[in-house]
Amino acid sequence: MVVSQAECPARQVPSGVPTVIQPGVFVTINQALGGNYTVTVNGNMLRVDGTDAAALGLESEEIVFEQHDDGVVRREQVKQALRTIFDPEIPINLLDLGLVYGIDIDAGNVTIRMTLTAPTCGMGPVLVSDVKYRVAKVPNVENVEVELVFDPPWHRDMMTEEAQLEAGLFF
Repeated sequence: MVVSQAECPARQVPSGVPTVIQPGVFVTINQALGGNYTVTVNGNMLRVDGTDAAALGLESEEIVFEQHDDGVVRREQVKQALRTIFDPEIPINLLDLGLVYGIDIDAGNVTIRMTLTAPTCGMGPVLVSDVKYRVAKVPNVENVEVELVFDPPWHRDMMTEEAQLEAGLFF
């Protein structure tokens, strides 16, 4: 358990609705995975991005992007951001897990087409909010949209070989 040191942005679980943890509040850390924290505050489960962890007195994760003055959103930087987002139940990032089906960039607007490991995944809204939050940190990104798609359905063969090894699924 920690006491929040400053206002801390958070998102409600499982809805993904933004909220703020006020300073001086007792926060129970339920899970720390992939640089994010799942916490409980006054009986409510919340997700705190690792980049905001200092507000809880925890070590803050830093995502550093090379800056460009040309106003162009770099696809590789969007992928870099997506590699920092982990499935809440499987300690593998979304790209290696095979959940990202497409990345469209139009000026400062980024659209991510992605799926979930199961259509009924209760953490879907949280993952969508994680993607929006992290991709918005990429230089020159003005707007992030996430489209959840379920065709084709996700299956473990969509994972990279490294991810399959990590999960113990590759023989």
